Amino acid sequence: PTALTFLLPTPHIGAPPECPIEITPETLIVEYQNQGRPATCQPTSTSASHVRQIYWQDLQDNRTFDVIDWLPDTYNNWYSRPACFGDFQGIGTCHKKLKVIIYKTPDSVSIRPLENSSSVLEDRAFQLHCDIINVAPAQMLTVQWYRGSEPDDVRNCDIGVVKSPVNLTSSVNVTLNRAHSGAEFRCEAQLRLGSEASHGAWSSESAPLNLTVLCEITSSFPVINTAKLPKRVPLFRGYPEELVCEAHGSPAPVIQWLYSKDKVVQVSGGNLTVFEEGIYNCSARNGVDSTVHVVEVVLKEDYLPLIAGFVAVTVVVISVIFVFLYSIYYKNTKMRRYSLKNPKLSTHNGNVATNGWDLPLPMTKLS
Repeated sequence: PTALTFLLPTPHIGAPPECPIEITPETLIVEYQNQGRPATCQPTSTSASHVRQIYWQDLQDNRTFDVIDWLPDTYNNWYSRPACFGDFQGIGTCHKKLKVIIYKTPDSVSIRPLENSSSVLEDRAFQLHCDIINVAPAQMLTVQWYRGSEPDDVRNCDIGVVKSPVNLTSSVNVTLNRAHSGAEFRCEAQLRLGSEASHGAWSSESAPLNLTVLCEITSSFPVINTAKLPKRVPLFRGYPEELVCEAHGSPAPVIQWLYSKDKVVQVSGGNLTVFEEGIYNCSARNGVDSTVHVVEVVLKEDYLPLIAGFVAVTVVVISVIFVFLYSIYYKNTKMRRYSLKNPKLSTHNGNVATNGWDLPLPMTKLS
């Protein structure tokens, strides 16, 4: 006959036997101040006939609860460590721990630059902060950064096992150039609670932050064009004067004229039309700084009409004198005087004038 040999499994010496109980679900995820569904503890099907007792115990304070369902305290106890205990014939008492996650969504998520300014310098590194207020548990929080609609950076919170709500700030370093002016940034707080639960993930976004890139340090400050706006401007009586105020900077400055309320003026953009003397201030302001240029308008008499009138009268007088003198000269040199005394009839010659009947009338030239 053939001999058969059976190999029996040998238990691993020193390894405790697995406790024959089942906890459903294995991880209990409950929202802060929300009771949710309980965790249930039961013996396995093969050990059900050998169980003497099933109960829960909080290992944090060793309190015992003679029930099969566990409901966590989501109002006050963030650090409970529940375990299900079973007392079995043959193996005695054993237990399994229940993983409990009590989560709280943040009260707010907001983004801000470190210097609290919406303007940054070109090619200069700066920091953006994402503030997440009153969130738990912090170690399960991830912050996703966005530039426009594209993900830019991901930051995880590494602050140890802190289960109660905390305030967190996530920071990221950014360097922009002039092509990025007007860029939009957002941050998103994500609680990754586990795929085994219906509350697998939760997220909340900040409002967008738009940044203006300043090309140069000097160009960021408003500078008024004094070539078009001197400090002293003459004003001729009866003629309004237009004051032109122009300024450059980044962002583009806003022009504002400051003057006494009793002044009569007309404002058109950065131009100011004045009708009387006085002090007028041109103010240029942007998000970086402001500057003021003081203009003094001085009243002056316009002598041009008087000069023009005098010149016109002088020209008329000279013209009259010239005409008078010319008329005298013309009479003396161009016009001749003749006498008809002692006429002598003669034949036609160059010194004979004729009348309409061909009667020759000799004339004697008077010297």
